[in-house]
Amino acid sequence: MVRNDNHPNELTKHEQLLQHIRELPIGTKIPVRQMAKERGVSEGTAYRALKEAEQLGLVSTKERIGTVRVDRKRRGHPEQLTFAEVLEIVQGSLLGGEEGLDKTLHKFVIGAMEIDQMAGYIDAGSLLIVGNRENAHRIALQQGAGVLVTGGFGTSEEVRRLANERRLPILTCRHDTFTVASMINRAMYDQLIKRKIMIIADLMEPSARNGALKLSSTVADFVKLSEQTGSSRFPVTDEWNRVVGMITFKDVSGSPTNQTLDKLMTRRPMTVTLNTPVASAAHRMVSEGIELLPVVDRQRKLVGAINRGEVLRAMQFANRPAHLGETFDALMWGGFAEQRDEENRLQYAGLATPQMSGPLGTISEGVLTSLMQQAASRAVEDLRRKEYVLDNMTTYFLRPVPVDASISIVPRIIEASRRYVKVEVEALLDGEVVAKAMLAAQTIDPS
Repeated sequence: MVRNDNHPNELTKHEQLLQHIRELPIGTKIPVRQMAKERGVSEGTAYRALKEAEQLGLVSTKERIGTVRVDRKRRGHPEQLTFAEVLEIVQGSLLGGEEGLDKTLHKFVIGAMEIDQMAGYIDAGSLLIVGNRENAHRIALQQGAGVLVTGGFGTSEEVRRLANERRLPILTCRHDTFTVASMINRAMYDQLIKRKIMIIADLMEPSARNGALKLSSTVADFVKLSEQTGSSRFPVTDEWNRVVGMITFKDVSGSPTNQTLDKLMTRRPMTVTLNTPVASAAHRMVSEGIELLPVVDRQRKLVGAINRGEVLRAMQFANRPAHLGETFDALMWGGFAEQRDEENRLQYAGLATPQMSGPLGTISEGVLTSLMQQAASRAVEDLRRKEYVLDNMTTYFLRPVPVDASISIVPRIIEASRRYVKVEVEALLDGEVVAKAMLAAQTIDPS
């Protein structure tokens, strides 16, 4: 943790509040006024601590629910939603069981069957989606499931009490059952896509800080911290814990021990946030020759730091977007099959579907650009088995492509070095070039 300069062994009030929030049980509601009163701080201080905790993934604030302590490790179960998230997705309201809103559900059951049959599908952690069938509400709660009442209907006071006793939420919304099921299924799939993209938050704990120095710190402070941590570079923060510079051994070399770091540091350093994709951080570190990136929140307050080795090693496990499911790129590319010619060179053949068409009824330029970029990506992977990040792309459109036409995408590596690669890609219709692209990309070496 970054300490108060005047009292190096004491946490600031802000840090004490963050530590208090981390220690709260998952699912605890955290009213601002109550926390301010219990911890002996102003409501403004409590509010700022909760906002930072929200940035760190420690709490979640939902309309009509309030701020709740959540488990930031839920990324390990990307397909799961909480009941609170379901409530927000369907734009509904809570009838009972508020204390169970932070619980996750592993499946949903549509109650379009007789009660006896329905009971066989309901188990703990599921969500029953049903209309105004009070018996079904009661059975679901008794078997450990939450309930979503569709059509804008409510439920009885007896069922509300049961929901509160069992700490299982019963929700209501105005949509019909089919619409609700579609909305939840779409949200679960979207979360699966987003959470499979490795981000900086997956590599570090928010409270883990390798060390930082203040503007008023001296060269002697740098040397002492370097000896303690074994590191030779640190973020420099101001009095509000905002990152304002970076200091390295090279910066302080030859300076007197009482020289303050504000005269030696590199100002306005590059930073990332907890939500920055690992691939993006790796590209920036490789292209700029950066060894350590400070991790900050939206106010540029220091959260931690991550080094180049950690980021590049993580790239070995980062999922490629093509493996994540129904992204737009994956949908467009799904109909293309890999082929090889007599010289074992790659090419891809597929059909120009109606979904690819633009306003003029021919295949849109954006779709053709995406297809050529994806073909180039696979050519680079085939050559080097490495990830890459696109630096620039120049595209030429020579003639329109009609819907239902069979087209071929042919990538060709024209120059490759250890760090960079250039690719030429052609889109062909009946053997004639209809579009062409030149791409330059930078490879990211995870070794």
